[in-house]
Amino acid sequence: MRMVDLIEKKRDGKELTKEEIDFMIKGYTDGTIPDYQMSAFAMAVFFNGMTPDEIANLTMAMVESGDQVDLSAIEGIKVDKHSTGGVGDTTTLVLAPLVASLGVPVAKMSGRGLGHTGGTLDKLESIPGFHIEISEQEFFDLVNKNKVAVIGQTGNLTPADKKLYGLRDVTATVNSIPLIASSIMSKKIAAGADAIVLDVKVGSGAFMKDLDSARKLAKTMVEIGNNVNRKTMAVISNMDQPLGYAVGNALEVKEAIDTLKGQGPEDLYDLCLTLGSQMVVLANKAKTIDEARQMLEESIRSGKALEKFKTFVAAQGGDSSVIDDPSKLPSAKFTFEVPAKEDGYVSKIVAESIGTAAMLLGAGRATKESTIDLSVGLVLRKKIGDKVEKGESLVTIHSNTESVDEIVNRIYHAYTISKEFVKPATLIYDEITE
Repeated sequence: MRMVDLIEKKRDGKELTKEEIDFMIKGYTDGTIPDYQMSAFAMAVFFNGMTPDEIANLTMAMVESGDQVDLSAIEGIKVDKHSTGGVGDTTTLVLAPLVASLGVPVAKMSGRGLGHTGGTLDKLESIPGFHIEISEQEFFDLVNKNKVAVIGQTGNLTPADKKLYGLRDVTATVNSIPLIASSIMSKKIAAGADAIVLDVKVGSGAFMKDLDSARKLAKTMVEIGNNVNRKTMAVISNMDQPLGYAVGNALEVKEAIDTLKGQGPEDLYDLCLTLGSQMVVLANKAKTIDEARQMLEESIRSGKALEKFKTFVAAQGGDSSVIDDPSKLPSAKFTFEVPAKEDGYVSKIVAESIGTAAMLLGAGRATKESTIDLSVGLVLRKKIGDKVEKGESLVTIHSNTESVDEIVNRIYHAYTISKEFVKPATLIYDEITE
């Protein structure tokens, strides 16, 4: 078998067999197939796409290129949630304890933030003492005992995907749905979940900018999961503006605490209930979505979800008293208000610009080596559809420096205020189960 023949076959729009895809991924991982040939293949896929069988085979070949996590030591159906990334995306901090409070095991492997999107691990580490470096056995024990634990991704998971992702980034082949879908799903499958709930973001702050592309990506990933015997569904949610109000690590932890008390932003609360309901049903803890949602709402009302968050934080070395007293979280030295320049209604917020402004304050990483400041960030005071008067605050800046002119300018460029009434943004566009 020769790589040049496989490139030619895909260039001509023909379907590759499982054996051919396995040969290609194995060769690329061990270095016998060079970057230039894999680049040619990626471009052929970019233009010609792949069949559902090809995408499933590519996904599993990448899964099998490295370590796979065996979660069989954890009792019950392990349900994972994955977000395609956004600004102010605090869902994992709320969902992990909320779903675990109903007996669903949440064995979560999360990442750090890069660029304008935040990382769950960074947010959790803003809780004094919280640590994610625990052994695999301790991870299993914690999930069996408390139904929830979160660690960083460990081991040599999907090395083929890491190599291919880096190559796509420099060959203008990132924006290919078969390659995006197989990249995401290979990592989720290698991480050992029995079932997967996907939160596919769409809009200015998301990777997918339009609804048609987001829907196609969601359907492709659901199809991959179901093809390899992982119960999978997807929710398509709006990222044309940040989720919730807080953007920044400690600020988002506080917002997660408020949400678990039933006092958080409506959009964050609703999205967590939507995703959580699907997780509860996939874990066979409820028969219908409505029943699952009622169970989750009751867990918040009764305080059970908040207690689970305290247990989770304490079990990983964190100071759980911050949940009762969020003032113990890291806080910035200075706050500045960004006043509206005119009366009207907020008609647009460019989420990516808000995320970049928070990153420049130090809340995110420009590169993997950057050090982040857990205390800084932004708190939105106005969102799409809100009425605003001249002089009212649009955003509160939390900063450890008094020099915030560039941040203020970025916020003004992110906001559009119109004279006409604007309807609040739609939060959830679609739910895909087949």
